[in-house]
Amino acid sequence: MVSENKWTGIMKRLFDLLMSCVVLCLCCGPMLLVALLVKLTSKGPILYWSDRIGRDNSIFKMPKFRTMRTDTPAVATHLLNNPDRYLTPVGKFLRKSSLDELPQLWSIIIGDMSFVGPRPALYNQDDLIALRTENGVHCLTPGLTGWAQINGRDELPITVKVEFDTYYLKHISLALDIKILCLTLFKVLRSDGVQH
Repeated sequence: MVSENKWTGIMKRLFDLLMSCVVLCLCCGPMLLVALLVKLTSKGPILYWSDRIGRDNSIFKMPKFRTMRTDTPAVATHLLNNPDRYLTPVGKFLRKSSLDELPQLWSIIIGDMSFVGPRPALYNQDDLIALRTENGVHCLTPGLTGWAQINGRDELPITVKVEFDTYYLKHISLALDIKILCLTLFKVLRSDGVQH
């Protein structure tokens, strides 16, 4: 199975660090505003730290701006009965705009995540984790966005998602990463593929 070669890995890491600094500078004001909105509109912490599966199936803590109430079960949103009832007053807006993802810049800076890679699975998504491991995708650093994200996002069944992840694994390059980032920006602006 093809994996990230050393050169690609070094280039991705340098790109991640540079882009993180740029995005952090540009988004510092909006992030402070979002943090204030979360704090003023619901009880609980500003950030939600979830256990996610990282490179080589290691577990790491991934931050998001909290969009759900503190009593929400720790499962993927699409598995909840009527997930809208768990959303905070600003939760739906933050999810549709993807502003809730901005704290993951921290995960990119410390190396738990990359800008581009398979979206990190929840620790209890056993079927997704097993299928990614079977296809060698677990050797990749998870991403803020990825090939599967721009080809369906929340709407994809697990088998199709892993097919896209496997395609990325076999064709990984800085050029592909830049293409994915550009397409992600376009999809975020249109709120494509976001269920809740």
